Amino acid sequence: MFTPKYPPQDTALPVTATTSATAHNPAPGQPTRAPAPASVAPVVSNRPTVQLTPGSTLALAAGGGAVVLVVGAVLVSMLLAVAITGVSVAVVAVVLRLLIKDLNNHR
Repeated sequence: MFTPKYPPQDTALPVTATTSATAHNPAPGQPTRAPAPASVAPVVSNRPTVQLTPGSTLALAAGGGAVVLVVGAVLVSMLLAVAITGVSVAVVAVVLRLLIKDLNNHR
């Protein structure tokens, strides 16, 4: 499942006894030939192509802007909730401190 699948190597030349001997060690006095280029078939994709029109580009930009605004509003509201909680805890701490001080003074 996780092993990579490589496409077959169609550009490799077939290795035979005559081509391997003559390709690497040509006879003295014989010119060396370059191998013929392999024909490459065009790649055909089954996926449809996406064409962006001005209207779809505008809709995409508006959708992205809406997402940014929604995420920003959620983050600001969470920050505001944390700030309100911190202030309320601080107020409760001050009130408790005053109550404890007042109890100690009356004894």
